[in-house]
Amino acid sequence: MRKVVIAVSAVIAVVGSYIGSGAAGGTPIAEAAGGALSASSTAIAPGGPAFGIWSVVYLGLIAFAVWQFLPREDDQARHDRLAVPATLSLLLNAAWILSVQFGLLWLSEPIILALLGVLAWAFVVLRRTSPSGRIEAVVTDGTFGLYLGWVCVATAANTAAVLTAAGFRGFDLGQDVWGAVVATVAGAVGVLVAVAGRGRITPTLSLGWGLAWVAVARLDGPLVSVPTAVAALVATAVVAIVTLVVRARAGWTAEPAALRTA
Repeated sequence: MRKVVIAVSAVIAVVGSYIGSGAAGGTPIAEAAGGALSASSTAIAPGGPAFGIWSVVYLGLIAFAVWQFLPREDDQARHDRLAVPATLSLLLNAAWILSVQFGLLWLSEPIILALLGVLAWAFVVLRRTSPSGRIEAVVTDGTFGLYLGWVCVATAANTAAVLTAAGFRGFDLGQDVWGAVVATVAGAVGVLVAVAGRGRITPTLSLGWGLAWVAVARLDGPLVSVPTAVAALVATAVVAIVTLVVRARAGWTAEPAALRTA
């Protein structure tokens, strides 16, 4: 039952992303809700190409849904523990897309916060258990690591979009200040994930990818903010350095080979 529920949830999430992309003839996410989530909507919005990482995440989620059906007894216990947060993350993903497509931007905020929470839950489950081999590490740990890192950036961008659409003007501090502050907070979250995960690579890769595209969008586009771009790049570098340092202190050679890619 667990395997079937996860597989069905993965299909729902992928179909939702297909609809949300506009490929089925609908409105792309960037244009839905009055363009509140476009690359130029707020100072912390990533550039359009950043969202290409969703294709990698969805591919990984489908691979995980298939992989769990294979008779790998060594991984069944951790998959059982991962079942609830994994399923919730897939359903919340689809719910977030629907909320934006229906113009319910205010509803997208509690949904994406819940998504971030269940992905953190999944990350803890995977951190406390060990994969049986490299495939399990890449398909399961790697996929959910990328998912978590990217949603950290997406949550920051979504929160900024919701507040802006609600009329919040940041106490007149200006987009440069708020953009730099939010980028710094996202970097701090990345550092926390790196430390808690003992230097797992994939969350850092996806979070760094998102912040790097925030920097690109703020340096070349309709909404230029050099302070935000600098803060995003610095945050990316700090998270990468902390990840490597934590990984080295945890013992690179002592870490199981299967985990080095996760």
